Amino acid sequence: MQRIGVFVCWCGSNIAGTVDVAQVAQSAAAMPGVVYAKDYQYMCSEVGQNMIKQAIAEHGLTRVVVASCSPRMHESTFRKTAAAAGLNPYLVEVANIREHCAWIHKDKAEGTKKAIALTRAAVAKATLNAPLVAGESGVEKRALVIGGGIAGLQTALDIADAGYAVDIVEKSPSIGGKMAQIDKTFPTLDCSACILTPKMVDAATHENITLYTYSEVESVSGFVGNFEVAIRQKARSVDAKKCSGCGLCAEKCPSRKAKSEFDEGLRTRGAIYIPFPQAIPNVPVIDRDECTYFKTGKCGLCSKICPASAVSFEQADEVITQRYGAIVVATGFDMIELDKFGEYQYGQHPDVITSLEFERLTNAAGPTGGKFVRPSDHKKPKKVVFVQCVGSRDTSGRGKPYCSKICCMYTAKHAMLIRDKYPDVEASVFYIDVRTPGKNFDEFQRRAVEEYGVQYIKGMVGKIFPEQDKLMVHGVDALSGETVVIDADLVVLASATKAKDDAEALGRMLSISTDTHDFFTEAHPKLRPVESHTAGIFLAGACQGPKDIPETVSQAGAAAAKAIGLLSKKKLVTNPCVTTVNEALCSGCLACEKICPYGAIAAKTIELTNNGVKETRVVAAVNEALCQGCGGCTVACRAGAIDLKGFTNRQIMAEVDAICF
Repeated sequence: MQRIGVFVCWCGSNIAGTVDVAQVAQSAAAMPGVVYAKDYQYMCSEVGQNMIKQAIAEHGLTRVVVASCSPRMHESTFRKTAAAAGLNPYLVEVANIREHCAWIHKDKAEGTKKAIALTRAAVAKATLNAPLVAGESGVEKRALVIGGGIAGLQTALDIADAGYAVDIVEKSPSIGGKMAQIDKTFPTLDCSACILTPKMVDAATHENITLYTYSEVESVSGFVGNFEVAIRQKARSVDAKKCSGCGLCAEKCPSRKAKSEFDEGLRTRGAIYIPFPQAIPNVPVIDRDECTYFKTGKCGLCSKICPASAVSFEQADEVITQRYGAIVVATGFDMIELDKFGEYQYGQHPDVITSLEFERLTNAAGPTGGKFVRPSDHKKPKKVVFVQCVGSRDTSGRGKPYCSKICCMYTAKHAMLIRDKYPDVEASVFYIDVRTPGKNFDEFQRRAVEEYGVQYIKGMVGKIFPEQDKLMVHGVDALSGETVVIDADLVVLASATKAKDDAEALGRMLSISTDTHDFFTEAHPKLRPVESHTAGIFLAGACQGPKDIPETVSQAGAAAAKAIGLLSKKKLVTNPCVTTVNEALCSGCLACEKICPYGAIAAKTIELTNNGVKETRVVAAVNEALCQGCGGCTVACRAGAIDLKGFTNRQIMAEVDAICF
């Protein structure tokens, strides 16, 4: 007969406000197998933990049930408490009476009744709990960073500076990301390239960092501390070891019809090109869809004039397989397409541009050499209108319902840059609300109004009509209720940010979850903000949600610290709550193999002797190092041959029976 102790936590008023904890403890004392029951204000506190240790010693407890908050919060706390008292930590059961009772019920009697039922279920399961022993696994002392923007670069540099090898995988031909496209940064208005380029150079020259540009992650397998990743390095058609970066090939390429991705399509580039002057690596890449040689077999001028004979049309993709102890996802964000916002004339009139296109027009390395002019006639505009929240906070279904967070600040920056360069240009901003949640952000936005004379109009633009060489912007001033019409020369749309188009596919590959908007989901928004739900995989930057540069760099450092903490360990403790297969019952259908998201189940051939005759048959086998204990296979098993340690079918049914008691 088990000797069970039940400990009911008040959690201050979180639980005690809606649940009669004294009644729960009193009811628990009468449950089968319970020899001790106690309630206390904060069971997770040092006093509460000492109370559990003392009770284990004095009452000879063989099982412990804690009725408190979610096991995600403090299960590890109470397991360590039990271990310190000499009890196997997996003989501790947590009944969640905060989230499941106190936080969802207003009626105290109803909440108390449910709390008693959940505690009774936990006691029933605890009676059947068996001691489990965690195993150990090694740690590969190498990290993978997916994404070479500012988040990925900062993460990689921090990990590399700690003495660990790091690989950066970047889909584009160069590292740098969105920040490389930006002219100035808020709230200091310092040059974006001036602060980014040193980071790029540091990453390229760091002895512990390897760059895989123009590359993608093709497959991921393994588990925390021992991931195996296949990286496809796409063919540049240029030998990086031979290339000197002279740029002669890009200069002489006769095919110049492709739109430059880096310049947001505002100018064309050659079929062989270097994305931007500070690109790292400074090695051209051939766009085979645009190259005349790859389309017709003719031309080949770049190969003929290359002084280093670096052009290699025969170059093929290369797949590199590497093992990693930790993975950091820093894939960044994109801007939404504006084809559903026809009222703004974007894509129909050349003088309606996006904020990112504005950045390229004002950049000294941009398509106009930093000379700010209208795309239509290359003349200086006299009136510029900025429209905020284009696709952000949109409930119509055309855009995104969330706030993109950075738009208010970069719009103020854009208006200030125009007024600083051309004081005679009128700048107006249509806005819903001004949101400036950052250090010195509010002062920065107020400077745009008070110092630079930017006119802010609270209201949205309803329609833009082209009229001769003007853009008639029709909006409403929400403060006065009056209709506003501005004859603008240029309109800049602050379009919403979104997750990368391939984020969901990458999430499936890494076994990490995404939210309804395809941003990667953190394990806990407060306590584990840079960790994913899959152990060993961390998040950095705007792949998790809209962020500015300071916040991105801060999170990158945090993700790096978590990765370093993991890589510094000699051994990792594995989860003992893994599935087991009863080979005598297994039919070999392998439905479990198909459903396992971690690739932990595979076929195994066993030999049997039946009436003196040897025969072989196929059964399922579980790799306990890969198994994460999700329990999906136990549901899929038609023969009932699979069970999950710590959550066996018998234990689950005991809980159900106890709740229905």
